Amino acid sequence: MRTAIFVGSFDPYTIGHHSVVKRILPLFDKLVIGVGINDKKQYTCSGEERVKRIAAIYAQEQHIEVRAYHDLTIDFAKREGAQFIIKGVRNVADFEYERTQADINRKLSSIETILLPAEPGLDIISSSMVRELARFGKDTSEFTTII
Repeated sequence: MRTAIFVGSFDPYTIGHHSVVKRILPLFDKLVIGVGINDKKQYTCSGEERVKRIAAIYAQEQHIEVRAYHDLTIDFAKREGAQFIIKGVRNVADFEYERTQADINRKLSSIETILLPAEPGLDIISSSMVRELARFGKDTSEFTTII
């Protein structure tokens, strides 16, 4: 069985994240969406709530599971039996950061990372941008509503 993990804080889960899942799912038998929890970060909602919200989006999709994790992504990948880590990249800065992470993860294991460029028009969407807009009372539904 070919298994991949798609990881992030997903605070909030955006249409950009959903795009990555839709595009990558046909390539794998199982996709585990890993909600990263870092005790040093402040989140707008709990890890449990983020898992619950994302799981509801994919409730009808039998090939997707959603789980929280508190440790290194590579350790989560190993626990899940994943052969691949999926990361979306919006721009060159994302690419450079994720490539470095991929190199480190490959050194620590045989797990490969697939970097998937954002769809045109979705490259401007980031969770931090959505949080900032929400903080100032702006409507963020066009960035977070999954249809």
